[in-house]
Amino acid sequence: MDRKPYPSDVSDEEWAFIAPYLTLMTEDAPQRKYSLREVFNGLRWIVRSGSPWRMMPHDLPPWHVVYQQAQRWYKARVFENMVHDLRALLRLAKGKKEQPTAAIFDGRTLQSTPESGARAGYDGYKRKKGSKIHMAVDTLGYLLALKVTPANEQERQQVRELAAQVQEVTDNHVEVAFVDQGYTGEQPKQDAQETGIKLVVVKVDEAKKGFVLLPRRWVVERSFGWTARFRRLVRDYERAPETLAGLHFVAFAMLMLAKFIKSILCGVKKCITRFKGGVQLLGRTSHFTLQLSTEPFPTIPTEWP
Repeated sequence: MDRKPYPSDVSDEEWAFIAPYLTLMTEDAPQRKYSLREVFNGLRWIVRSGSPWRMMPHDLPPWHVVYQQAQRWYKARVFENMVHDLRALLRLAKGKKEQPTAAIFDGRTLQSTPESGARAGYDGYKRKKGSKIHMAVDTLGYLLALKVTPANEQERQQVRELAAQVQEVTDNHVEVAFVDQGYTGEQPKQDAQETGIKLVVVKVDEAKKGFVLLPRRWVVERSFGWTARFRRLVRDYERAPETLAGLHFVAFAMLMLAKFIKSILCGVKKCITRFKGGVQLLGRTSHFTLQLSTEPFPTIPTEWP
């Protein structure tokens, strides 16, 4: 790399993990003019900085190259697969089971912009016109499923599809979902039960006033707070809802990847085993093997406390 790095650039260790996901063709493909790593750095810069596409810095690949490649990644569900694998590995690192048995559902309204105004709706409760992000996370706050709708669509109407997505990515392991009072009613309860999930509404104590930290429910609010650090996700700047959903998976992939690499460097026994200077990741059924770098892997103690 012949330029000064940006804070959003992917590290060598992170790139070693994600390169197999992003490489939809061989690295030496004749039609590739720009480095795939630099293209990914361009996408990370856009998501983190919130800048318009056409204001991409000149020392990164042209904006249209990054945009077109990002669309290919979205359609191939690259970042969704990456998030699901990282979630399983991070859960193992915390001493939890690979797949969660509980989830938290919630929605968040994003203010619309001229680009997204044509598909925006008005959220009467938030008094805001825009899009609503319906999100399901596990008990650690890691993304399970996501759906983008106009802001006028209610949370309870999305339970069936959101619950079906959750069961699909967790192999039907989720048994209960914690929600707020926006999911009350018999219909959302029945929709969740059809997928094998029990809907539990966490209510605010009427006697309490001001800010109240709700059991379980605070986890998804923290996840929304994580996404707010990515300026591209503060408002809905995208013309297509699929692009907005894809950028959320990119943001969670960036967050979870940094946590996972940190856990490797700290020597987490439940996630890695030493072999031939590399690492073998013990994640989903299809185990994958990769080399972190050409340098020897940091020594991992043979005895663990």
